[in-house]
Amino acid sequence: MASSRSRCVALLVAAGLALTGLPTQATADAPAVAERDPRRTQGLFVDPLMPAAQQGPRYAGIAKRAQALWLSNEYYPRDQVADVVRAYTSRAEQAGKTPMLVVYAIPDRDCGLHSSGGLPGGDAYKDWVAQVAAGIRGSKPLVVVEPDAIGFYGHDECANGRQRLKLLRAAVRRLDNAGAWVYLDAAHSGWTPYADRARLLRKAGVGLGRGISTNVANYRRLAKEKAYAETLLRELRRDGVKGLRYVVDTSRNGARKPVDGDVTNPTWARLGKPPRLRFDGRFDGTLWVKHPGESDGPVNGGPSSGQWCDLLADRLLGRADPGPGC
Repeated sequence: MASSRSRCVALLVAAGLALTGLPTQATADAPAVAERDPRRTQGLFVDPLMPAAQQGPRYAGIAKRAQALWLSNEYYPRDQVADVVRAYTSRAEQAGKTPMLVVYAIPDRDCGLHSSGGLPGGDAYKDWVAQVAAGIRGSKPLVVVEPDAIGFYGHDECANGRQRLKLLRAAVRRLDNAGAWVYLDAAHSGWTPYADRARLLRKAGVGLGRGISTNVANYRRLAKEKAYAETLLRELRRDGVKGLRYVVDTSRNGARKPVDGDVTNPTWARLGKPPRLRFDGRFDGTLWVKHPGESDGPVNGGPSSGQWCDLLADRLLGRADPGPGC
């Protein structure tokens, strides 16, 4: 699932601008403060260094939409990640827009599947997250924390169950303290069973951040994801965790009838609703977290996870003449 790209590192660092200090985020539950938060009015950052923007005008339909910068330790190690984040958030500040990031480096990340990896242990992860927090401080971004981590919890393939929840809690706290709106990922409505998912989210520190994200890199329809998120938030509220919001990844959920079980570069997938912050009750809005046109893994004509592929982008755009390959 990872969408980090090694070829962006040099560009991001080279484009770095001096970061100016801004006040850190006040609590989102105070109405007067919330109204002044720039994230409510300034829109999402469209980064000209995102992969689709490097592919020419054929993919402008993807490139012109705001997409998240994925951070993983494989491409942005500890001694680089803070500078990469500062460069990205500084460009967003210059544009007067809100940056979006994904933290995706927890140990045993997706339990040995196409995006296997992550940092080697808990101490290394906390230290790396601290560098991410140093990079975002003052920039008021949105941050999605660890797609896969909660969804895979309890699977036999995963080796770090109890530690995983503690590391998520530490990451949410650290990033929230740095001023981010933190959305702890809650998998999606088709990732079952999820009877105890609200309990896991509570233990993983969801109440320390702004809320949850759903459907990252998946294909569930928006209405189902909103119902799923509302269910989780009601359960969390009954458990004493109140005031949370949610966002939904709509980068690839435009197909009317998703096919259960076909989740790796499915041929039927289409672009979903454009990214937009909406602030409708508990629903903060739609995001493009996964980058349309980037592979999930070597299935259905795709290359390795995180690599751009013309064929996959053309399919998502619904073109009758998709490219021949990658």
